[in-house]
Parts: sequence; structure tokens; C-alpha cells
Amino acid sequence: MSHPWLVIVDPQVIFADPSSEWATPEFDAAAETVESLLPAFGDRVLVTRWLPTASRDGSWGEYFAAWPFADVPADDRLYELVPRAREWSRHPPIDRPTFGKWGPELVARLGENPRLVLAGVSTDCCVLSTALAAADGGAWVSVVSDACAASTPGNGAAALHVMGLYPPQLRVMGSAQLLAELG
Repeated sequence: MSHPWLVIVDPQVIFADPSSEWATPEFDAAAETVESLLPAFGDRVLVTRWLPTASRDGSWGEYFAAWPFADVPADDRLYELVPRAREWSRHPPIDRPTFGKWGPELVARLGENPRLVLAGVSTDCCVLSTALAAADGGAWVSVVSDACAASTPGNGAAALHVMGLYPPQLRVMGSAQLLAELG
């Protein structure tokens, strides 16, 4: 495997704070696993943030009506990176108002048809959306199951199962397997 980039999806307060309606119960455990991976990637680490779109047109209007606690400006503390994640990458975060983070910003940083390793939150939303779009975009994607956190354990297992249906473009593996492959 050529040396991939580690892309850590949305390690933000809104997913980490236990008082948030979007708190992921496994956030701290996933963050510890992410930190164990960082030395293997050096400067090849990117962090993303989900920021709400200013538009409430289309389905986003109903989405924010269903989640009014999250209908705050993009500069609200809910959307900040958690303190530990601010040190994970030397590069500025990639901000997108979409669940999936695969788009022109990542392609500009990673190049065409890159190899990337995904970790982060939520396994059953933003990680899944990013993984499938990246695979469709020609990337080789590995999702590190124990470096992801989901809305619930059952939803996480379901998302990992779905992503496991897309080899060879998309692989699901544990951190030990990934580190062994990276050697």
C-alpha cells in the first residue's frame, strides 16, 4: 500500500459533548485510537468539520427544524474542534456544509485517486457519506473501525457492514491491521 493520508472526520464539540443531542458515546475511545495512529502518518493528516449551511432551502430546512439545537451560526462553540483534535493536523481543517467531506477541497489537498484512511464521527453519517463518495470519486478508502464513533453501537455496526460491501475500493479494518500494513 502506498502511504495514504489519514482523514479524521468531524472531531467536533457537537459530537463529543455528552449534553449534545448528537453526542457519540464512543467518541473518547475513538479519539484515543486516532491518537495512536497519528505517528504513522506524520504530516499526512487532515481534519474536517461539518458546518451548517446558511441556506434552509430544500431538505436542510426540515433537517434543522428537526434538530433546532444545532441551528446556530457556524462559529458557535458546538462546531469547534475538540481541544485534543486541534493538535492532530498541521493543516487547516477542511470545512464543508455536507455530511460527506469528499469534494473539491479534499481532492485539492490529496490529488486525484488518492489512498486515504478514514476515522472520526459519526460512523453512520459523515464517515459513511465520505467513504462512499470518495470511493465513487476514484479513491482507495480504508475505514478504521475502532477509530470511529457512531450515534449508537448498532448504527455503527450497520454502517461498517454497509461499507464492507464495497471492496476493493473500500475496506473496513481495525487499527492493529492498519498499523501492521503500514509497517
